[in-house]
Amino acid sequence: MEQTFEATIEKRDRWYIGWVDAVPGAFSQGRTIKEVQENLKEAVQLILETQREMRSSGAAGEILRRKIQVQV
Repeated sequence: MEQTFEATIEKRDRWYIGWVDAVPGAFSQGRTIKEVQENLKEAVQLILETQREMRSSGAAGEILRRKIQVQV
């Protein structure tokens, strides 16, 4: 299955940095826009794959969900 995500890419000095807001932890950098885009694709794929594996691994115990508040 293929999904589309919006990436934000910013030029900082000689580097481009990028992130995908919809996928927490998906950050990368590159010397070119193409490089940071490819790096972000890989980061998103790895994060989503890891999440999928964790969900399907069959937790050893009870799973709890709680809302937490964080001061930002």
